Amino acid sequence: MKRTSLFFAASTAIVVLGGSSAMAAPQCGLNNGQKATGEPIKVGAVVGQTGPDDFSSSADAARAYFNCVNENGGINGRPIEYLVEDDQWNPEVAGQVATKLVKDEGVVALVASGSFVEMAVNAKLYADEDVMAMASACAVAECFESKNIVSTNQGPLPSSVGAAQWAAANLGSKNVVCIGLTIPSVGPYSCGWTEKYMQSKGLSGSSILLDPGAADMNASVLETVASGADTVLVNLPAGMAAAYLKAVEEQNLRDNFKWISSTPLYDTEVPAMLGTYWDGVMNINIELTPIDRTGPDATNWRAVMDKYARPQDPRDTFSQSGYLSARFFTDALLKLDPANIDRKVVSEAIRAIKNETSDLLCGPYYVGNADRHMPNHANMMVQIAGSGFTVISGCADVDSAYLDPVRAAERDLGITN
Repeated sequence: MKRTSLFFAASTAIVVLGGSSAMAAPQCGLNNGQKATGEPIKVGAVVGQTGPDDFSSSADAARAYFNCVNENGGINGRPIEYLVEDDQWNPEVAGQVATKLVKDEGVVALVASGSFVEMAVNAKLYADEDVMAMASACAVAECFESKNIVSTNQGPLPSSVGAAQWAAANLGSKNVVCIGLTIPSVGPYSCGWTEKYMQSKGLSGSSILLDPGAADMNASVLETVASGADTVLVNLPAGMAAAYLKAVEEQNLRDNFKWISSTPLYDTEVPAMLGTYWDGVMNINIELTPIDRTGPDATNWRAVMDKYARPQDPRDTFSQSGYLSARFFTDALLKLDPANIDRKVVSEAIRAIKNETSDLLCGPYYVGNADRHMPNHANMMVQIAGSGFTVISGCADVDSAYLDPVRAAERDLGITN
């Protein structure tokens, strides 16, 4: 099956540094070079692989990391059996496969799930069964507003607000129109909070929401012109974003606006796909640190992917997130008695995660026992430059009232960002 990694949110294939990790030895788990042979520990994931876009990149990276862990002692001798199900972007299927994993297979946790569908469907199941889901590619509100779900990626709200925040401060933007999806817990959620951010600063914001199954890009561009905005925030999956921007180019309206985007356009194939028309013009928010960094986790993530992933598995932002979720999960389980690992113990161990740091993140990762979770809420900005990207803003925390309960939970846990 052909991968469509270009067309999903937060994707960034790494090409130029692919060879740099070839000399590095991956570091995983106990890192003792001994194959785990004990009783397997079942861990699950639900991804939207077949459908409008492919959201399986995070699970690909987690699988690679768990393969590495299993070749290096496992969880104190016990291997991880990683079970990944495809929700096919279908809510009914999403419920069925999650029930299969949680009730039939008895997984102790879900790690590195990625979907536009499943978190909204299954949040109640996870809470009722007290199984923790350490997601990595969340796009819906329920992922960040659930007691039993926590993600290493930010989702569209912080990324969109972060882009608007940067534009107001650096481009003088006074009126931002957010181009999003009609999916209630995606477009109204993220674009809606972007509008609130603009209004909180005495500025203006509006939204144009597109039906993902029947989007008329030319009509959307006309709506953009009619909005009266001075800045356009493209908050769409990469394939739809490219189609929208192509319509803008055909009408030669680029210079009528300032241009910002949430994370989906951060993909090394995007500059060539969009062409020189957008060179030096499109400014993109990124949820994790740049793909080409050379810190310990950035280097180890590439080394793990090089040795344990398939060649076609994307090296993208969701892949980074999947790697991190798998690493944090493994670190938590290695503190447990291997003879006493069940769902209850694992859920407690995940909630105990606190002040995990990584060069792939702008701040610490933690879980805790709050009713909602969004540990990753600081981001960066890059700009399309030639055939790649240049960093135009370092890590900055997102300024949004949406984060008030999150920051209250952080204060309770003693988390310092």
